[in-house]
Amino acid sequence: MHEVLEEHAHHNEEEPWTLPVAITISILAVLVAMSTLMGHRSSIEAVLLQTQATDQWGYYQAKNNRQHQMQIDADLLAVLTTADKEKAAAFREKYLKEIERYESDKEQILEKAKEFEGERAVVSRREDRFDSGEVILDIALIICSLTLLTRRKGFWYSGMVIGVVGFFVGISGFLVH
Repeated sequence: MHEVLEEHAHHNEEEPWTLPVAITISILAVLVAMSTLMGHRSSIEAVLLQTQATDQWGYYQAKNNRQHQMQIDADLLAVLTTADKEKAAAFREKYLKEIERYESDKEQILEKAKEFEGERAVVSRREDRFDSGEVILDIALIICSLTLLTRRKGFWYSGMVIGVVGFFVGISGFLVH
């Protein structure tokens, strides 16, 4: 047993850089996990915003259809002869006011739909940054792992540089507005 411990200690003395490489790999793995999490959250947020925008567009279309029907009704009342012209005029006036209200409502709904679409576009750009950071960090993790297989420190240094790039690309997702 003592011989095994001595051999293990001797092995670590020959390659003291394996511990820093292992720590680097662990840090990169944590950063990949964080970037993945933020990418997934951004993706879910983008889907929710798109759903809200779609709902607003549906509401806009419903208001537009109602407005169009009111316009047809008002036009029919204007041309139809009726025994009670005052009552027909009152209905027509009521329809015309409703048409104005629908037009106002449609403008507000349209603005809200465009707002949701704008927010979704921002979240999608944020998601792209997180996903790109994740991919770059994955590559850095793999390259650092090659250090342990090949015993060449160049892979470790390259992996760390690529990892720093991936970290900043992922972090830039928080800066997208």
